[in-house]
Amino acid sequence: MFDNLTERLNRTLKNISGQGRITEDNIKDTLREVRTALLEADVALPVVKSFTQRVKERALGSEVALSLSPGQEFIKAVYSELVNTMGGGTTELNLAHQPPAVILLAGLQGAGKTTSAAKLALYLKERLKKKVLLASVDTYRPAAMDQLATLASETGTDNFPSDPKSKPEDIAAEALNYAKVHAYEVLIVDTAGRLAVDEEMMEEVSRLHGLLDPIETMFVVDAMTGQDAANTAKAFADKLPLTGVILTKADGDARGGAALSVREITGKPIKFMGMGEKVVALEPFHPDRIASRILDMGDMLTLIEDLQRNTDTDKAEKLVKKIKKGEGFSLDDFREQIIQMRKMGGMTGLMDKLPGMGQLPDNLKNKVNDKSIAHLEAIINSMTKKERAHPEIIKGSRKKRIASGAGVEVHEVNQLLRQFDTMQKMMKKLGKGGMGKMMNAMRGMMGGAGGLGALGGNLFRR
Repeated sequence: MFDNLTERLNRTLKNISGQGRITEDNIKDTLREVRTALLEADVALPVVKSFTQRVKERALGSEVALSLSPGQEFIKAVYSELVNTMGGGTTELNLAHQPPAVILLAGLQGAGKTTSAAKLALYLKERLKKKVLLASVDTYRPAAMDQLATLASETGTDNFPSDPKSKPEDIAAEALNYAKVHAYEVLIVDTAGRLAVDEEMMEEVSRLHGLLDPIETMFVVDAMTGQDAANTAKAFADKLPLTGVILTKADGDARGGAALSVREITGKPIKFMGMGEKVVALEPFHPDRIASRILDMGDMLTLIEDLQRNTDTDKAEKLVKKIKKGEGFSLDDFREQIIQMRKMGGMTGLMDKLPGMGQLPDNLKNKVNDKSIAHLEAIINSMTKKERAHPEIIKGSRKKRIASGAGVEVHEVNQLLRQFDTMQKMMKKLGKGGMGKMMNAMRGMMGGAGGLGALGGNLFRR
């Protein structure tokens, strides 16, 4: 997400970096470029106009901090206004209600409401430790109720058995009563959508709102529809007392116009951002972190949280002890690292959160894909226990068998063995106290990113 905007802003903001001071004349061209970048990202025109005007006022009216150059001060102004445009701060779910707290999801057909319902249930269950019940009142879309039941089963969440022949209001009333009787803390209700906003759909969801009296009424919208997402959200906000927005399919949108338009046009905060179709891929929306990603400064806070949430500390400690004892790094250990990386969103998800990644050449970016990570795991799974313990025995005929079992070419098996050999050598150095050398090498690599990534440390120093 935001790839195009990040690339354009990187080029644009370099133009002002050599200026001695900020004046209206020397930022005029840069502001015009910022405006063009936002329009190309499909940000709504009224939002673009107010954004560039506020950046101009902030940049010209601010005192340049001693630790910042005028160029960095301008970038800081852009960052601050990006944060403000997307809502300022993180808006948490409001669950302060006599149980069950009802969350009503509304939106157009195909926006991802059903998947978002399951993702939200998993988020509440795992991170907030809530007892959650899912219920579908979508009696129009074929298999909508079956889809939610399947997703509920995948996430280990309870699902209310709905009858598609019943009226939506009857299903909602029964689900609410069931949630009360069985002491559920949260009830998430997935409503029906249409291909476009129509009166019948709005009347139905309004009746459901009156019946359920939800503490949260969330509008689910597809990020790939750009500024149309903001316009559709406004149409719903005019009819329903929305409390927030869930932005779906954000990983499929390289522009980011929806995220920058929804808050300002509707006045409703984006509370969650859906990345991918997997039910684990739901993130709370942090405007400051998203602004940092847009300016290619990375998102280390989210990365650290992902690490803490997805890393098995017991396994990690065992691996460290094993390496320190000189027992070596095995292919089973390598596979475990691949699994952990996949849980964190894979290589693409990792790169999205590292500073300076926007400045990598396209040919390098294109080489990084999560399909190759899946291939690595498949190759290791295709090996015998003996082969994983003693990779030196993997020769010609074994390589062919492993490649065939994993559905890959032999050269990919060779590539994995080379990668494993490199990592094994690194781990050996780590076990011998070579951490300092490794960290210095990593610092050198990060320093080479340059540009906005290198500015990150100074930019927000108080």
